[in-house]
Formats: sequence, structure tokens, C-alpha cells
Amino acid sequence: MQEFNKVTLEIIETTGIMRFNDPNAMNAVSDEMLDGLWSCLNEVEDPKSNIKCLVITGEGRGFCAGANLSGGSDRSNTGRQDAGHRLETSYHPILRRIKNLKIPIITSVNGPAAGVGMSLALMGDMILAGKSAFFLQAFRRIGLVPDGGSTWLLPRLVGMARAKELAILGERLTAEKALEWGLINRLYEDDELHNETLKLAKELSHGPMSLGLIRKAFWDSFDNSYEEQINLERELQFAAGQSGDFKEGVAAFLEKRDANFTGK
Repeated sequence: MQEFNKVTLEIIETTGIMRFNDPNAMNAVSDEMLDGLWSCLNEVEDPKSNIKCLVITGEGRGFCAGANLSGGSDRSNTGRQDAGHRLETSYHPILRRIKNLKIPIITSVNGPAAGVGMSLALMGDMILAGKSAFFLQAFRRIGLVPDGGSTWLLPRLVGMARAKELAILGERLTAEKALEWGLINRLYEDDELHNETLKLAKELSHGPMSLGLIRKAFWDSFDNSYEEQINLERELQFAAGQSGDFKEGVAAFLEKRDANFTGK
């Protein structure tokens, strides 16, 4: 187990488990945690770590309760109060790094995912949740607007009407309702969530290198025209076709056996 500022990283074979680690604050994001996330992602992206699937979850009873508000308000260079300053300087670089990771990501939502914690939860390629988990766009409760990319993600995941309902009313969305809405992929009993997460992570960590290309294709699709997207598919297919995993996959298919992918 590697420890960073209020973040830990556990590596099990080729699976990395990154945990928000401030359970007394329900893993609310502080400046220290942002520093820890940056350092942890350095380790995740280091080829020596050999991480081929990343799980993001929370320590204790919560996934992430949003931003830790005990640090006071931000101010811009002019001295005026600027609640968006920390987003630009600290949150956005981390969100971009998570989006651009070249390995599949599972978010394992083991409790409340509120505010920017909900935004982080929605960045998973596969989103798993325990039955006690809930999702909350908490921003209206303190007079702010949704951030962390949630105004971009939510309409694309659940449609505009439900996205605005979550943001404007600020009501809890249970894990059961989140599954019904298509916001998450799978729902488990709380005591089964960890093992089921590891089982899926093991499967993905033994998958082909094309999994990283697949996640890029879907992320980029939201901003592309049809023509741009099929051109991207052509580009990514070329890269996948050069991989040893493609050769192994074809050989396994012809030989009627399971493929032994190496992620290369």
C-alpha cells in the first residue's frame, strides 16, 4: 500500500486501487487530497507500476462527499472572491489526467458521492455501486453551480431533463434509481461490492491494449461529427491492429481458445 496526501494506492497484480482516504470527512476533497491525487496518478501512469486497470473508490463509509469547505474561499489575483479559481488550477488538471488515462477505469461507489465526488464517480468506464450509495448534486445547497464536468456528463448519461432535475432540485438519487436511469452499470449488496469490483477489474486488467483506445473513442465521440468520428475510428483501428494483442486475439480465435493478452 502506497500512501499519499489523503490518498492511497494498492496494487494487486495489474490492478491499481486508488482510494480517497479521509474517512473522518467522508473523503471530501481538500487541497491536500488534490496534491495526493496528482502524486498518485504519477504512480498509476508510471510503466514500472504495470497497472492495466484502475479502480477509484473511497475509504470507509463514503465514496467522496464533495469539496471540503473548511479551507475557506478562493480569491483571484485581483483579490476578488473567486469560487472557480481552484477548479481551474487544481481540479481541472486532475480531471483531464483521469479522462486521458490509457487504461480502463472502474469507479466503485461505496457510499455517498456528492458534489465533485459525484463528478468523479461518473468518470468511470464502468460504474459500480453498493445499495447504500447515493448520488447528490449538492451545489445548489451552497449557492453554487455544478462543476467537475457534471454539466457535460449528466445530460449525456441520463438526458437533459433528468440532469437539470438533479442539479436544480439537489435531491438524493439512490443507487437503485441511478441504475434504473442508466447512470451506473451495476448494483451490488454493500458487502459484495469490493469483491465484485476486484473480479471485474481483474478481467479488464487482462484485456487487450485496445481497451484504452476504446475509452478514447467514446470520450472523443461527444465532440465529433459523424465524419470526424469515423476518421478517429480508422486512426485508432490502425493503432490497435499494430498491437501484439491483435495478433494474439486472431490466433486465439482461429485456434478456438481464450486469448492471452498482454496489454501491448
